[in-house]
Amino acid sequence: MIPAADTAVSAAGVIAIGPWQLALAAGFVVLTGIVSLVLRLGVGRRFVFAAARACAQLLALGLVLGWVFRLSSPWLVGGILLLMLSVAALTVARRAPDAPGGVLPVAFFALGAVGVFVTFTVTGAVIGVEPWYLPRYVIPIAGMILGNSMNDMAVALERAFADLDARADEVLALTALGATPWEAARPSIRAAMRAGMIPGINTLTTAGIVFIPGMMAGQILAGTDPMRAAPYQIVVMFMISAAGVLGSALAVSLAYRRRFTADGVFLEKGMR
Repeated sequence: MIPAADTAVSAAGVIAIGPWQLALAAGFVVLTGIVSLVLRLGVGRRFVFAAARACAQLLALGLVLGWVFRLSSPWLVGGILLLMLSVAALTVARRAPDAPGGVLPVAFFALGAVGVFVTFTVTGAVIGVEPWYLPRYVIPIAGMILGNSMNDMAVALERAFADLDARADEVLALTALGATPWEAARPSIRAAMRAGMIPGINTLTTAGIVFIPGMMAGQILAGTDPMRAAPYQIVVMFMISAAGVLGSALAVSLAYRRRFTADGVFLEKGMR
């Protein structure tokens, strides 16, 4: 237990975490690295490097956000959102190796359209943020939406095009019989969307019973009344679920056509 003399408590009642506490928490990383070495998993160094990188990135984020919150400039907020969107789109393109060329602009458009729509619907209509660009609300909410949509979109794109390749003979037969690319690809798109929705359904089903979701847990640790934290977490889970489905559906709907020629002929592996 941390001695009371070494524990700083903010005016809001939050227990501050200092260098010694962070070093103590790093023991979990060391323990994980030891387990990896003992079992010869071959990922110990990668895990430690990833943990060190996450620590540096999050501390840097804390400094940047503190500066952004003080300035509260709509142009600065817009620039940060654009940077987040660009990195998310690039990550989607890299995580979907089976997707055809041109996925990057599709991912950028889909993430941007859904991210802007859901973010400002939540901040403007649900929460009622004033002014509309208040970075303390807009940036964290946009980050949650883009981060989760990015993962869902990458999985949906990878699954859709992998399924199209697995159904290549069927798709060729359907198009030869006069089916449109959409009619031939629809089973693969539906399978990808269905697979992508299952984790979200499981999360919604077990929230509050198996685990306390991150935002609610963070607010409780920060001293917020649990009954005030719960509605925020409900809003977050609903917006993340909707953004993931909408973004994945939009991206797959825009990208699947790239697996076909302009005349509607399916491009097999040897023809790409």
